[in-house]
Amino acid sequence: MGQEVYRRIKASFDRQQFLSLIGAELERAERGSVVISCKRREDLTQQQGLLHGGVVTTIADVTCGYTALTVIPDGQEVLTVEFKINLLRPVVAEQIVATGSVVKAGKTLIITEAEVRDAATDKLIAKMLATMIPSQVS
Repeated sequence: MGQEVYRRIKASFDRQQFLSLIGAELERAERGSVVISCKRREDLTQQQGLLHGGVVTTIADVTCGYTALTVIPDGQEVLTVEFKINLLRPVVAEQIVATGSVVKAGKTLIITEAEVRDAATDKLIAKMLATMIPSQVS
């Protein structure tokens, strides 16, 4: 089952051109948990030279979404209904790593969370709580 989950998430991940654009990498995917990383690049920084908050937010959101996808049937996708993110410190890290987990998988909504950390120091950079809804693949 573990390899099936990873293959499903990887196939979807590879179709997301935006993730390729920012250099995001799928590190791990198993039922109820996904890990995604992103390396710092100068073109992903803001005016002060810090990794842009939009990149951090994207990595957290995608991690939450794929975490939700691990607990729903094949043939369905998920869409983000809402999220709240706390950006806890400026990102000077060379690489960030987001780890997602399922808080509650209900019949209609899936509540997930993600922690984004500095890969080198393990310092917590951001925390997201997100709500996902299953949708049919078109």
